[in-house]
Amino acid sequence: MPLPRRGRGSRLAGSRVASTSLPRARARSPRRAGRGTQLLSHAQRLTRRRHSSEQVTPEPEQQADFRSEKWLQERAGGDARDSRQALLAGMGSRHRFFSQEEVVIPCASDNDSGSVDLQLSNLDDIKKGESSIEFTDLDIPDIPELPLESLTDNFRHLAYEGPLSEASVQRLIQSIQEVIGGHPLKGELEKLTFLQSLSSLSQNIPYDETTDTFILSHIEDIVHILNDLVQEEPLRSLFSPVRQEVFVTIANLSYHNVHLLFGSEDRADLFQLITRSMITLPPLKTLTQLQEITPSGPYDTECLYRQTFQAFCEMLQILVVKDPHLENLDTIFQHLDPWLQSPKDHERKRATASMAQVLKCLSKHLCLKPPLRFQRLGHLVAVMALLCGDPLQVVAEEAAEGTHYLLHITLRMKYVTHDKKNHQNLRKALKKCRDFLELYNIKQFYRYPFKIAQVFEVFLNSEELCQFVMTTLDGLKNLRHPYTQQAAGELLMTLVKNAESRFEKVPEIMGIICARLSIISQPRVRQQVISTVSLFISRPKYTDIVLSHLLCHPIPYDRYLTELWRTLEAELPSTTWILWRLLRKLQKCHMVPTQEKMAYVAVAATCALYEVFMGNRLRAAMLRLFPQLLMTLLIQIHHSIGLTMSDVNIPSGLYTTEQEVSTEVTPLCFAIQATKSLLLRTLCWQEFHIMEKNKGWTLLEEKDHHLQGISLLANALLERNQLLAHKVMYLLVPFLNRGNDKHKLTSAGFFVELFQSPVARRLPSKYSTARLKDWLNHENEAFRILALRGLCNLIRHQEMVRPDVHCFSMTLFGAAIKSVKHTDKKGVENQVLDSLVPLLLYSQDENDAIAEESRRVLTICAHFLKWKLPQEVYCRDPLYIRPTEAGKICRFFGIKCRGKINILAQTLMYSKNTKLPIRRAAVLFVGLLSKYMDQNELSIKGTDWIQNDLREMLHDPEPSLRIIVSQALFRVQKAMAEPEPEPSVCWLRKLMGCLPT
Repeated sequence: MPLPRRGRGSRLAGSRVASTSLPRARARSPRRAGRGTQLLSHAQRLTRRRHSSEQVTPEPEQQADFRSEKWLQERAGGDARDSRQALLAGMGSRHRFFSQEEVVIPCASDNDSGSVDLQLSNLDDIKKGESSIEFTDLDIPDIPELPLESLTDNFRHLAYEGPLSEASVQRLIQSIQEVIGGHPLKGELEKLTFLQSLSSLSQNIPYDETTDTFILSHIEDIVHILNDLVQEEPLRSLFSPVRQEVFVTIANLSYHNVHLLFGSEDRADLFQLITRSMITLPPLKTLTQLQEITPSGPYDTECLYRQTFQAFCEMLQILVVKDPHLENLDTIFQHLDPWLQSPKDHERKRATASMAQVLKCLSKHLCLKPPLRFQRLGHLVAVMALLCGDPLQVVAEEAAEGTHYLLHITLRMKYVTHDKKNHQNLRKALKKCRDFLELYNIKQFYRYPFKIAQVFEVFLNSEELCQFVMTTLDGLKNLRHPYTQQAAGELLMTLVKNAESRFEKVPEIMGIICARLSIISQPRVRQQVISTVSLFISRPKYTDIVLSHLLCHPIPYDRYLTELWRTLEAELPSTTWILWRLLRKLQKCHMVPTQEKMAYVAVAATCALYEVFMGNRLRAAMLRLFPQLLMTLLIQIHHSIGLTMSDVNIPSGLYTTEQEVSTEVTPLCFAIQATKSLLLRTLCWQEFHIMEKNKGWTLLEEKDHHLQGISLLANALLERNQLLAHKVMYLLVPFLNRGNDKHKLTSAGFFVELFQSPVARRLPSKYSTARLKDWLNHENEAFRILALRGLCNLIRHQEMVRPDVHCFSMTLFGAAIKSVKHTDKKGVENQVLDSLVPLLLYSQDENDAIAEESRRVLTICAHFLKWKLPQEVYCRDPLYIRPTEAGKICRFFGIKCRGKINILAQTLMYSKNTKLPIRRAAVLFVGLLSKYMDQNELSIKGTDWIQNDLREMLHDPEPSLRIIVSQALFRVQKAMAEPEPEPSVCWLRKLMGCLPT
């Protein structure tokens, strides 16, 4: 007898499906005709031996099983006696043995009752010292292991007692050769004979090199014949054991290392075909009903179905018995994967049962060697976890059992593949796993699927985590089963929360999440998915990645993305970070020179900010970043004036052919909406009202009046909320040096209005007067006008500024007036008129240099306005001791400014100046100017607002001021009682004025 060419040794085999004890499908007519009778009887004897429970000696202790009795009966089939036999069959003797070279995976025994926690508490025995860095197999073997089972305990039908005679071998080869040579297989009997001949011949492979050579040389022919046999079987019925014999034949050959399902495209096609042929059979109830309607075979359909399915599962288990690199497991999962996620209950049930038995068999006979070819662990864990939440209890229980064994496999896989230099990480992962399993019963996975994510997460690498998330997101597509969606949502959120920053391919994950939002029917699940996005976006590592992806969607956002933006939540430090990064996306668009088309991300970020403001979940961050948000949005408004969506550089492919960009939306409308919502969400109600009342939003939207709208908003903020105004002012100091011209112009317009604040005195001169001086020489007229406006505002509050700065600012203002071109005079005239009162009052300053400079600049302003000032203006004595000269000055300015500026209100504002000479001159001018008030305005407003301010100063400690206040109050009251008569015009002059010239 020739020695076998392969090392045979002792072989491991997987356990049978649910360890059932089922008789072979019995023919109603036991007699057979033809040359296959003897072979068929032999195969029947083998099959009966394979399914006989009498071969397994039951242990007195029963196997703990968390599944229901009804489920066990359905798995075992037959009557109650068969069920009991099936249960006993799974409790055979366990012979534990270990190899000297390899350590089997640490895992729990089937006999473990209660919580199967792998008894990871034994890990405490591992040395925790810093010097203990060696991590060998001996670090884990104290964990109880699944018993290794010998081949003869489970697949005794595969272990033939001895070699066939040479004549028998030749007879079998000849019969097989005839079929390979083209002899057609007609009828069920010839098919079964051929298949059983192959099975019988395979038993002789270990003993006969001729047999081995013959089969190996005809593998492709055999694959082709088996393919034809399976295709000839009807997909919607089961009346013949041909399928079963195909599975048995493949199992027999695979056991002897002759693989008909791996190694080529044809073999892969055969694997796919037989899987589909088994899984897609109608439910057992349908098959039974079909037999009752159209009886067409000698076999009991229910028994035949159970045996066929059992043979299919045993075939799969044989494939993973000797699979040290897990290549076969990868292929099996590849073919079962579509059916594990099938919407049909009976298909999902069969696929889950098959996969659970494969994992159970593999876990009991695990002997791994690198390199491992199974690269889809994350996908498999996610699929099994989703199945643990299946609405069909049988499927959930099967998946829970499979997940139980998958954890054992995973522990060993990670031990084999872990980085030898990083032992501590594996120790930590094992300890974390133990901590979880001390809290949770692993056999209750089917009740709490999300716990699977907690337990497995510690062992999954970044690629496997991504697989888990992708597969879980696919579970959201299951519209028929809300429970599956719910399980997917819990799994997703749990995994992302625990895995923190170990993910890769985050853009792909975000893409699937956004695509799935519209099909999630349950609001709670949709909120869980959105919370997952919040977890990703709150991690600094992923913030920009997530934002970039979310901003690449059509705007305005649909209802689901709108909900996502509005319900983003994170802890307080993270909210500021998220909002800041979103704001930076918009700011970067303002830093580049003005382009022909606006960047799409600028519009998308503006729209996103609006949705975030509306959701109001990040309000604390909005208050913290208010200055940056406000100025960036105002700059975006400036950039968006006059643009439509056709002026935006929209990425190709962003809008589908069915989608069209709405003509009603524009970049400007998004920016205005975002600015309005920012003011409202930060409680700037009064500022919003001022803008609305004075048509400030309309001014902002117009190119020629944009800066007026900016000025209105700045003054409203300064008047109603000085704290926020001061924050904006300090922000604008560096802001003015950045960005393009529109960025700088909008910032400058807001900045110069804030010079009215007393806090402006804290700014160094290089940020105030020096900058204004530069703007006076700017080529853009708008900057020159803003410079004048800023200088005017500085002059109004120069009591808060150092004398040298005061003089310098007035000198700059005078120089600016002189440099105004003739064509620009109309636009500057209002600025000059507003400066008259402060210049006139500061001519009374106690500092002679300031007083003299004020009179000089006042002369320049009068020359600009083509006025001739009275000589009394140049009087160097204080005007409160020269009432006659003061009266003439007030008469001149009162008449000249009537209808142009409210000179009385401006003067009254300086009555609260900190400097006594300025206060005294202001009160004196108020009394003298009151007689020149516009009578229409006087009749509408009255003088109460003037008298109230004056009465408050009657208690001033300075006697001279109290006397002047009393005189001014008397003059105001007199002006109200006896208005100044209009100058009379003779009747002849009136008549001449009416004649045509």
